Amino acid sequence: MRLLIVNPNTSPGVTARIEAAAQAVAGPGDRFTTVSAAFGPPLIVTGADAEAATEGVLAAIAQHEGPVDGIVLASFGDTGADEVRAAWPDVPVIGIAEAAFAEAARIGGPFAIVTFAPEVAPPLAERAGRHGLADALLRVAAPEGPLHHDPAEVADALFGPLLRLSLDCAAEGARSIVMGGGPLAGLAARIAPHCPVPAIDGTQAAVARMRETVSA
Repeated sequence: MRLLIVNPNTSPGVTARIEAAAQAVAGPGDRFTTVSAAFGPPLIVTGADAEAATEGVLAAIAQHEGPVDGIVLASFGDTGADEVRAAWPDVPVIGIAEAAFAEAARIGGPFAIVTFAPEVAPPLAERAGRHGLADALLRVAAPEGPLHHDPAEVADALFGPLLRLSLDCAAEGARSIVMGGGPLAGLAARIAPHCPVPAIDGTQAAVARMRETVSA
């Protein structure tokens, strides 16, 4: 399976985390190419950020050489999904939020989103609602205070608080925990051994969904 995985943020460190998360679930013969948006914001927070990032995503895909079986958009805004589908109608496209929320729905029951900063929590809640899961969303949990860390470093720097939030959400009744945001790619595997409910990695969920689509 040949996948082009695009980080709509331009942070190379976040792109490296996304690549590592994807490669961790690669199978024999899989070939994943992970790239950042060609230009745009290092972290998508506002609607203006998303618009700028979408143009960068389209440019990055256009610059890619060689055939692909699918495109994964690795931000929790599913940034540029509609535009990419319109530009490449014959290629399956999935965003990591779409995939993560589908996995939470498959598990069933209430779920929570754990993310890295309060300012990104409202867009994540809105995205869950767009995917029809507003009633199932227990809460979006984030460490207190503004984000002071490089996006590529938050998963390491805030591991303790993010783990505690995940445990709190599980204790409150969440049956699964979505790790919210591209910068948290790969964190679910570190949370899982300590958490009594499944921790969902959006990148890995997207790879799994794309595998089902390609093999169908």
